[in-house]
Amino acid sequence: MVERPGNAVVYDFRRPTTLAREHARVLELAFETFARQWGTQLTAKVRVLSQVTCRQVLMFSYDEYAAALPSTTAMVLLSIEGVSAKAVIQFPTSAALTWVSFMLGGRGTVDVEERKFTQIEQELVRRLMDDALEDLRYSLGALLVRKVAVDGFQYNSQFAQAAATSDLMIVASFDIKVGESIAVATLAIPSEVLLPQLGDANPTSAVADAPRSMRAQIVSAPVSVSLRLEPAMVRPSAVLGLSVGDILPIPHPQHRPLEVAVEGTHFAHAALGSHGSRLACVVVATD
Repeated sequence: MVERPGNAVVYDFRRPTTLAREHARVLELAFETFARQWGTQLTAKVRVLSQVTCRQVLMFSYDEYAAALPSTTAMVLLSIEGVSAKAVIQFPTSAALTWVSFMLGGRGTVDVEERKFTQIEQELVRRLMDDALEDLRYSLGALLVRKVAVDGFQYNSQFAQAAATSDLMIVASFDIKVGESIAVATLAIPSEVLLPQLGDANPTSAVADAPRSMRAQIVSAPVSVSLRLEPAMVRPSAVLGLSVGDILPIPHPQHRPLEVAVEGTHFAHAALGSHGSRLACVVVATD
Protein backbone atom coordinates (compact mmCIF):
# COMPACT_ATOMS: atom_id res chain seq x y z
CA MET A 1 0.00 0.00 0.00
CA VAL A 2 1.45 3.35 -1.08
CA GLU A 3 0.89 6.33 1.18
CA ARG A 4 -0.22 9.54 -0.44
CA PRO A 5 2.03 12.48 0.24
CA GLY A 6 0.51 15.19 2.42
CA ASN A 7 -0.18 18.69 1.22
CA ALA A 8 2.92 20.85 1.50
CA VAL A 9 2.58 24.18 3.25
CA VAL A 10 4.86 26.99 2.15
CA TYR A 11 6.77 28.45 5.12
CA ASP A 12 7.90 32.05 4.91
CA PHE A 13 11.14 32.32 6.88
CA ARG A 14 10.90 36.11 6.74
CA ARG A 15 7.72 35.90 8.85
CA PRO A 16 8.19 33.12 11.41
CA THR A 17 5.04 32.03 13.20
CA THR A 18 6.74 31.35 16.52
CA LEU A 19 8.18 33.78 19.02
CA ALA A 20 11.84 33.69 19.96
CA ARG A 21 12.24 32.39 23.51
CA GLU A 22 13.70 35.64 24.87
CA HIS A 23 10.92 37.66 23.20
CA ALA A 24 8.24 35.32 24.52
CA ARG A 25 9.55 35.75 28.07
CA VAL A 26 9.44 39.56 27.82
CA LEU A 27 5.86 39.42 26.55
CA GLU A 28 4.78 36.92 29.20
CA LEU A 29 6.03 39.19 31.98
CA ALA A 30 4.28 42.20 30.42
CA PHE A 31 0.95 40.38 30.01
CA GLU A 32 1.16 38.91 33.52
CA THR A 33 1.46 42.48 34.80
CA PHE A 34 -1.52 43.45 32.65
CA ALA A 35 -3.55 40.55 34.07
CA ARG A 36 -2.93 41.71 37.64
CA GLN A 37 -3.84 45.31 36.77
CA TRP A 38 -6.95 44.24 34.89
CA GLY A 39 -8.12 42.08 37.79
CA THR A 40 -7.72 45.00 40.21
CA GLN A 41 -9.60 47.30 37.83
CA LEU A 42 -12.48 44.83 37.45
CA THR A 43 -12.76 44.44 41.22
CA ALA A 44 -13.12 48.21 41.59
CA LYS A 45 -15.67 48.54 38.78
CA VAL A 46 -17.97 45.56 39.37
CA ARG A 47 -17.55 45.68 43.18
CA VAL A 48 -16.97 41.91 43.32
CA LEU A 49 -13.65 40.19 43.97
CA SER A 50 -12.11 39.54 40.55
CA GLN A 51 -8.93 37.87 39.37
CA VAL A 52 -7.34 37.71 35.91
CA THR A 53 -4.61 35.15 35.14
CA CYS A 54 -2.47 35.05 31.99
CA ARG A 55 -2.46 31.51 30.58
CA GLN A 56 -0.07 31.76 27.62
CA VAL A 57 1.31 34.05 24.92
CA LEU A 58 1.61 32.71 21.36
CA MET A 59 1.79 34.01 17.81
CA PHE A 60 -0.77 33.05 15.15
CA SER A 61 -1.91 34.31 11.80
CA TYR A 62 -5.15 36.24 12.09
CA ASP A 63 -6.95 33.49 10.16
CA GLU A 64 -5.83 30.87 12.71
CA TYR A 65 -6.79 33.13 15.61
CA ALA A 66 -10.29 33.89 14.26
CA ALA A 67 -10.93 30.24 13.39
CA ALA A 68 -10.24 29.20 17.00
CA LEU A 69 -12.84 31.63 18.43
CA PRO A 70 -16.51 30.76 19.04
CA SER A 71 -18.73 31.77 16.15
CA THR A 72 -20.68 34.13 18.43
CA THR A 73 -18.64 36.09 20.94
CA ALA A 74 -17.87 39.65 21.97
CA MET A 75 -14.94 41.17 20.06
CA VAL A 76 -13.83 44.68 20.99
CA LEU A 77 -11.90 46.07 18.02
CA LEU A 78 -9.07 48.43 18.91
CA SER A 79 -7.70 50.96 16.43
CA ILE A 80 -3.93 51.45 16.47
CA GLU A 81 -2.28 54.67 15.35
CA GLY A 82 -0.51 54.26 12.01
CA VAL A 83 -1.54 50.61 11.52
CA SER A 84 -4.41 49.40 9.32
CA ALA A 85 -4.86 46.14 11.25
CA LYS A 86 -6.77 46.28 14.53
CA ALA A 87 -6.12 44.68 17.89
CA VAL A 88 -8.86 42.58 19.48
CA ILE A 89 -10.05 41.94 23.03
CA GLN A 90 -12.38 38.93 22.94
CA PHE A 91 -14.55 37.40 25.66
CA PRO A 92 -17.95 35.65 25.89
CA THR A 93 -20.89 38.05 25.82
CA SER A 94 -22.44 36.09 28.69
CA ALA A 95 -19.40 36.90 30.84
CA ALA A 96 -19.66 40.60 29.99
CA LEU A 97 -23.36 40.57 30.84
CA THR A 98 -22.46 39.11 34.24
CA TRP A 99 -20.04 42.00 34.80
CA VAL A 100 -22.74 44.51 33.79
CA SER A 101 -25.20 42.86 36.18
CA PHE A 102 -22.78 43.34 39.07
CA MET A 103 -22.11 46.95 38.03
CA LEU A 104 -25.86 47.68 38.17
CA GLY A 105 -26.23 46.13 41.62
CA GLY A 106 -27.48 42.72 40.49
CA ARG A 107 -26.34 39.28 41.57
CA GLY A 108 -24.52 38.47 38.33
CA THR A 109 -27.08 35.89 37.17
CA VAL A 110 -27.83 36.34 33.46
CA ASP A 111 -29.00 34.22 30.54
CA VAL A 112 -26.26 31.93 29.27
CA GLU A 113 -27.28 32.48 25.65
CA GLU A 114 -24.78 34.51 23.63
CA ARG A 115 -26.36 37.67 22.22
CA LYS A 116 -25.52 41.20 21.19
CA PHE A 117 -25.28 43.96 23.79
CA THR A 118 -28.00 46.54 24.14
CA GLN A 119 -26.91 50.16 23.77
CA ILE A 120 -26.66 50.65 27.55
CA GLU A 121 -24.78 47.37 28.02
CA GLN A 122 -22.37 48.29 25.25
CA GLU A 123 -21.57 51.65 26.84
CA LEU A 124 -20.88 50.01 30.20
CA VAL A 125 -18.63 47.41 28.58
CA ARG A 126 -16.86 50.17 26.64
CA ARG A 127 -16.01 51.89 29.94
CA LEU A 128 -14.51 48.65 31.22
CA MET A 129 -12.46 48.35 28.02
CA ASP A 130 -11.22 51.95 28.25
CA ASP A 131 -9.94 51.18 31.74
CA ALA A 132 -8.38 47.92 30.51
CA LEU A 133 -6.53 49.85 27.78
CA GLU A 134 -5.03 52.15 30.41
CA ASP A 135 -3.76 49.07 32.23
CA LEU A 136 -2.42 47.66 28.94
CA ARG A 137 -0.45 50.82 28.15
CA TYR A 138 1.04 50.81 31.66
CA SER A 139 1.93 47.11 31.57
CA LEU A 140 3.50 47.03 28.11
CA GLY A 141 5.35 50.29 28.67
CA ALA A 142 8.00 50.84 25.98
CA LEU A 143 6.70 47.86 23.99
CA LEU A 144 3.51 49.75 23.04
CA VAL A 145 4.57 53.06 21.49
CA ARG A 146 1.43 53.68 19.41
CA LYS A 147 -1.90 55.05 20.61
CA VAL A 148 -4.69 52.47 21.00
CA ALA A 149 -8.40 53.22 21.35
CA VAL A 150 -11.71 51.34 21.29
CA ASP A 151 -13.05 51.37 17.71
CA GLY A 152 -16.17 49.23 17.87
CA PHE A 153 -17.83 45.90 18.69
CA GLN A 154 -18.33 42.75 16.65
CA TYR A 155 -20.20 39.59 17.60
CA ASN A 156 -19.27 37.20 14.77
CA SER A 157 -15.64 36.09 14.74
CA GLN A 158 -15.78 35.17 11.05
CA PHE A 159 -17.03 38.59 9.93
CA ALA A 160 -14.93 40.82 12.20
CA GLN A 161 -12.04 41.24 9.69
CA ALA A 162 -9.80 43.03 12.15
CA ALA A 163 -6.74 42.19 10.04
CA ALA A 164 -5.72 40.41 6.85
CA THR A 165 -5.86 36.62 7.08
CA SER A 166 -2.06 36.28 6.80
CA ASP A 167 -1.22 39.03 9.30
CA LEU A 168 0.63 37.72 12.35
CA MET A 169 -0.95 38.42 15.73
CA ILE A 170 0.54 38.09 19.20
CA VAL A 171 -2.23 36.43 21.17
CA ALA A 172 -2.42 36.33 24.98
CA SER A 173 -5.14 34.24 26.62
CA PHE A 174 -6.54 34.90 30.09
CA ASP A 175 -8.76 33.30 32.71
CA ILE A 176 -11.13 35.92 34.17
CA LYS A 177 -12.83 35.11 37.46
CA VAL A 178 -15.49 37.54 38.67
CA GLY A 179 -17.16 36.24 41.80
CA GLU A 180 -17.98 32.60 41.00
CA SER A 181 -18.06 33.21 37.24
CA ILE A 182 -15.02 32.12 35.18
CA ALA A 183 -14.48 32.98 31.53
CA VAL A 184 -11.67 32.73 28.99
CA ALA A 185 -10.63 35.91 27.17
CA THR A 186 -8.01 36.66 24.53
CA LEU A 187 -6.07 39.74 23.53
CA ALA A 188 -4.64 39.81 20.00
CA ILE A 189 -2.23 42.55 18.91
CA PRO A 190 -0.66 42.79 15.43
CA SER A 191 2.94 41.60 15.67
CA GLU A 192 4.19 44.63 13.73
CA VAL A 193 3.12 46.80 16.68
CA LEU A 194 5.22 44.96 19.31
CA LEU A 195 8.06 43.09 17.58
CA PRO A 196 10.15 46.16 16.59
CA GLN A 197 10.47 47.08 20.27
CA LEU A 198 11.29 43.57 21.48
CA GLY A 199 14.86 43.73 20.22
CA ASP A 200 15.46 46.81 22.38
CA ALA A 201 13.64 45.29 25.34
CA ASN A 202 15.88 42.23 25.43
CA PRO A 203 18.90 42.66 23.09
CA THR A 204 21.01 39.67 22.10
CA SER A 205 24.66 39.57 21.07
CA ALA A 206 26.11 37.86 18.04
CA VAL A 207 28.33 34.81 18.57
CA ALA A 208 31.24 36.67 16.98
CA ASP A 209 31.11 39.19 19.86
CA ALA A 210 31.53 36.50 22.52
CA PRO A 211 35.33 36.96 23.09
CA ARG A 212 34.97 40.73 23.38
CA SER A 213 31.98 40.40 25.73
CA MET A 214 33.88 37.89 27.89
CA ARG A 215 36.92 40.19 28.16
CA ALA A 216 34.69 43.13 29.06
CA GLN A 217 33.05 41.07 31.79
CA ILE A 218 36.35 39.78 33.19
CA VAL A 219 38.00 43.21 33.46
CA SER A 220 34.98 44.55 35.37
CA ALA A 221 34.73 41.63 37.82
CA PRO A 222 35.87 42.51 41.40
CA VAL A 223 38.91 40.65 42.81
CA SER A 224 40.55 40.65 46.25
CA VAL A 225 44.05 42.11 46.61
CA SER A 226 46.19 41.35 49.67
CA LEU A 227 49.58 42.47 50.93
CA ARG A 228 51.57 39.71 52.63
CA LEU A 229 54.91 38.85 54.18
CA GLU A 230 57.04 35.92 53.11
CA PRO A 231 55.49 32.84 54.75
CA ALA A 232 57.23 31.06 57.62
CA MET A 233 57.56 27.26 57.76
CA VAL A 234 56.38 25.99 61.14
CA ARG A 235 55.86 22.44 62.38
CA PRO A 236 52.37 21.41 63.51
CA SER A 237 53.66 20.81 67.03
CA ALA A 238 54.77 24.45 67.24
CA VAL A 239 51.38 25.66 65.99
CA LEU A 240 49.49 23.50 68.49
CA GLY A 241 51.65 24.86 71.31
CA LEU A 242 51.10 28.55 70.55
CA SER A 243 49.67 30.68 73.34
CA VAL A 244 49.15 34.36 74.12
CA GLY A 245 52.49 36.21 74.31
CA ASP A 246 54.51 33.76 72.19
CA ILE A 247 56.77 35.28 69.51
CA LEU A 248 56.68 33.74 66.03
CA PRO A 249 59.71 34.79 63.87
CA ILE A 250 58.89 35.74 60.26
CA PRO A 251 61.74 35.18 57.76
CA HIS A 252 60.93 38.35 55.80
CA PRO A 253 63.88 40.79 55.69
CA GLN A 254 63.07 44.34 56.80
CA HIS A 255 64.49 45.85 53.59
CA ARG A 256 62.52 43.58 51.20
CA PRO A 257 59.16 44.85 49.76
CA LEU A 258 56.01 42.96 50.65
CA GLU A 259 54.22 40.67 48.20
CA VAL A 260 51.04 41.81 46.45
CA ALA A 261 48.70 38.86 45.78
CA VAL A 262 45.54 38.88 43.64
CA GLU A 263 43.08 36.14 44.66
CA GLY A 264 45.99 34.35 46.38
CA THR A 265 48.34 34.54 43.36
CA HIS A 266 51.60 36.53 43.65
CA PHE A 267 51.46 39.49 41.28
CA ALA A 268 53.82 42.29 42.37
CA HIS A 269 55.97 43.76 45.17
CA ALA A 270 55.08 46.86 47.17
CA ALA A 271 56.45 48.97 50.02
CA LEU A 272 54.27 49.70 53.03
CA GLY A 273 53.00 53.28 53.33
CA SER A 274 49.92 55.30 54.26
CA HIS A 275 47.17 57.25 52.58
CA GLY A 276 45.63 59.73 54.98
CA SER A 277 44.51 57.79 58.05
CA ARG A 278 44.66 54.44 56.27
CA LEU A 279 47.46 52.03 55.50
CA ALA A 280 48.48 51.77 51.84
CA CYS A 281 51.17 50.22 49.67
CA VAL A 282 53.31 51.61 46.87
CA VAL A 283 53.94 49.14 44.04
CA VAL A 284 57.65 49.00 43.30
CA ALA A 285 57.77 46.06 40.89
CA THR A 286 55.47 43.74 38.97
CA ASP A 287 56.11 40.13 38.08
